[in-house]
Amino acid sequence: MRHDSFLITGGAGFIGSHLCDALLAKGKQVTVLDNLSTGRFHNIEHLVGKPGFRFAIDDITNAIVLDRLASECEVIIHLAAAVGVQLIVERPVHTIEANVMGTDAVLQAASRYRAKVLVASTSEVYGKGSRVPFQEEDDVVLGPTSKSRWSYAASKMVDEFLALAYYRDKDLPVVVARLFNTVGPRQTGRYGMVVPRFVEQALRGEPISVFGDGRQSRCFCDVSDTVRALIDLAEYPEALGRVYNVGSNEEISIGELAERVKLLTGSASPIELIPYEQAYAPGFEDMQRRVPNTSRIRALSGWAPEFKLNQILTRIAASLDV
Repeated sequence: MRHDSFLITGGAGFIGSHLCDALLAKGKQVTVLDNLSTGRFHNIEHLVGKPGFRFAIDDITNAIVLDRLASECEVIIHLAAAVGVQLIVERPVHTIEANVMGTDAVLQAASRYRAKVLVASTSEVYGKGSRVPFQEEDDVVLGPTSKSRWSYAASKMVDEFLALAYYRDKDLPVVVARLFNTVGPRQTGRYGMVVPRFVEQALRGEPISVFGDGRQSRCFCDVSDTVRALIDLAEYPEALGRVYNVGSNEEISIGELAERVKLLTGSASPIELIPYEQAYAPGFEDMQRRVPNTSRIRALSGWAPEFKLNQILTRIAASLDV
């Protein structure tokens, strides 16, 4: 189904700003709502004044502003959330409130005007699950409530429960996308994002700091591939009421990632292992592997990631002003 007007919460963020670029290139009307707590106006500054683009700098919990913007759009892509392991560990109250209350506000506003909602969730909801690759209907294993790391996973699970409840109880058109480690230009290492942090350290000749033993593994998906998936999920009516993994299947350990970054940048930076308790907090727990099964979205739209990790790292290095 074709939609022409989009509201992107968190649209000045890393993923949101790339989504704005892609939608405008398709001739869509795009409105951004962002409080700039983690997003940056610089990310969307090049779009100001372009036909079909507008923005509002405010919080999604401002009911008056959100209501007005929701009334003027067909689709809401809800990206606004607490982001980054460091922020999640250091500000757990903000994490829970921003995620749960923000999503509730968006769904309430969407329900008033029957706007379609795509809720961006995260691979963190799989917690400490060991069945790899992760499938959307797998059981979930989380750590104890005493570990603030898991508050983020739990809050995003509540977001998913709430979104799917609106679909079932109120017939609101809703889709959930679980994103796996999206990376690319405009992402910063400020909140613990590992790839831009590694690349920045390598380009500066600083030690590349690997948290833990470096054996934990991830799959990194280029932001342009993630954006294509989000647009597919927003447009396909068959996607409604379901959860979709979005990510790459190219798995690499964090230690190997540091070596790869060092090689591709030609850096002489040493690689240093930093214990989790020194990097974050005592008792920090991590997921050992995070690999998505993306057969569901592939069956829906034919989507598959196009960028390989070496291409992604090269693009990020070229984008940085270091």
